[in-house]
Amino acid sequence: MILGSRRRFLWELGGGVAGLALCDLLKQDQLLASSIPADSPLLPKKTHFPPKAKAVISLFMNGGTSHLDSFDPKPELTKRHLEAPPASLNITPFFPNPGTFLKSPFSFKKYGQSGIEVSELFSHTADCIDDIAVVRSMHALSNNHTPAILQMMTGFIQPGRPSVGAWTIYGLGSENQNLPAFVVLIDSMGGPLGGAQNWSAGFLPGVYQGTPFRNHGDPIVDLASPKYVEPQHQRSRLDFIKLLNEHHAQQNPGEAELAARIASYELAFRMQSQAPDVVDLSKETEATRKLYGMDDPACEHFGRNCLLARRLVEKGVRFVQLFGGGNAGEDSWDAHGELEKNHRKRAAGVDKPMRGLLTDLKARGLLDSTLVVWHTEFGRMPISQSVSGRDHSPYGFSVWLAGGGIRGGQVIGATDEFGYRAAVEPHPINDLHATVLHKLGLDHTQLTYFHNGRMHRLTDVAGEVIPQLA
Repeated sequence: MILGSRRRFLWELGGGVAGLALCDLLKQDQLLASSIPADSPLLPKKTHFPPKAKAVISLFMNGGTSHLDSFDPKPELTKRHLEAPPASLNITPFFPNPGTFLKSPFSFKKYGQSGIEVSELFSHTADCIDDIAVVRSMHALSNNHTPAILQMMTGFIQPGRPSVGAWTIYGLGSENQNLPAFVVLIDSMGGPLGGAQNWSAGFLPGVYQGTPFRNHGDPIVDLASPKYVEPQHQRSRLDFIKLLNEHHAQQNPGEAELAARIASYELAFRMQSQAPDVVDLSKETEATRKLYGMDDPACEHFGRNCLLARRLVEKGVRFVQLFGGGNAGEDSWDAHGELEKNHRKRAAGVDKPMRGLLTDLKARGLLDSTLVVWHTEFGRMPISQSVSGRDHSPYGFSVWLAGGGIRGGQVIGATDEFGYRAAVEPHPINDLHATVLHKLGLDHTQLTYFHNGRMHRLTDVAGEVIPQLA
C-alpha cells in the first residue's frame, strides 16, 4: 500500500511539473485564455451554424482574365470567327469601334473524371478539376477596373466599404492571436487598382483590416525591435502606452480607431516571435517548393505566396488574399491587344502554383477546412479589339471554388453561345459573397454592422447562397 502510494505520488508529481511547463509555454505563446484580453475584438466567435470551412484563400487575377480563354469554351466563336456579331446580341463595349467575333487562340480539353473542359492555359490547375466547382455565369456592375475590383472585394463599386476579409474577421475573430487574422500578399509587379481600399475595414473597426505581408525576411517592415531593446523593456513600454491609451479611451468612448491602435500594438509585439518563422520557407522540403513552382522563375513569386498562404492557414489565419498580376498594362491580365501573348505569360505565373496549393492542402488534410476562391473583376468580350485583344466584359464571366465543403467536378450556370452574357443561372457578386460567408458558418443576412443610421452588411439588400455550393 505504501509502495503504491509512493508510485502514485511520484506519478502525480511528474504530471504536475509537466503541466506547469506546458502552462508556461502556452503563456509565452499567448495561447492561454488568461493571457488574451477578455475584450479582444479578435477572440474566436460563435458561428450562426456549423461551418464547413475555417479559413479562406482568395486568388484574385488582377486585370480581368478572359473566361473565353480559360474556363468557358465557346465552339460557336470558332465557327463564327471574324464574322460581325448580330445586332440582336446588343454588345456594349468599354472602348469604341468593336471588332468581329474572335475565337480563342488556346485549345481546350476535358480533364478528370468529371470531364470539365479547361484551356491549355490552366492545364496544371485542371489536374485538380475534380476538386473544383466552376461557376460560368457570374456578372458584375462595372466594366471599369477600379469599381469592378472594389465590387469583387467589398460588394460595392464605391470606395469606403469593408472588404470580404474584414467582414470575415468581424464575424469569426481569429484562431491565432499572434498573427493577423487577415493577411494580404501582393504580386511582385504591384498591387491592384484601388490599393488598400481592397482590404480595408471600411466603417468596421480598424482592427479587422488586412495586413500586407512580404513573403521573405521580416513580413512587415521594422517588425523586429532594435537589438539593444530587451523584450521585458519593450513589454513595460507597451504596458505604459496601453495604460495611457485606455485612459484616453475611457474619456472618448466609441473611438474605434483608438481601440484598433491599442490592439495593433499588442499584436505587433506578439508577431515578433511568430511572424518571421511563418515566412521562413527554408523549412519546407525541396519537393514542396518545387510543387509550388518555386524552381521556375516565371512563377517563383506567386508560388512563394501560395506556399506562404498554406503556412498561414495552418497557423490559424482566417483570410489570406493573394493577387496575381500587376495593376496595369502587360503586367496585368488586361489584354486589350495581343491577348495570346498576355494570357500565356500571366497564366505561366500562376497556374503551377495554384495546382501546388490545391494538391498540398489536400495532402495535408487542410482542403476540407480551407475554402479556395479563384476570381477576377470581370471577363472579356467575344469580339476583337485591336485585332488580337479583347475588351472588358462584366456581363458574364467565370470564377471557381474548391475545398471548404465544396463539391468539386461540377459546372454551375452558363453564358450564352458566344460567351457574352450570363444566360443560365446568372449570379451577381452578392451571391458569391453570400456563399463564401455560408461556408464559414455565417448567414450573410445576419452579419450586420450599424453605421450612419442603419444596419449594413456585405451583401447589402441582395445575395443568395449558390445552392450547388451550399
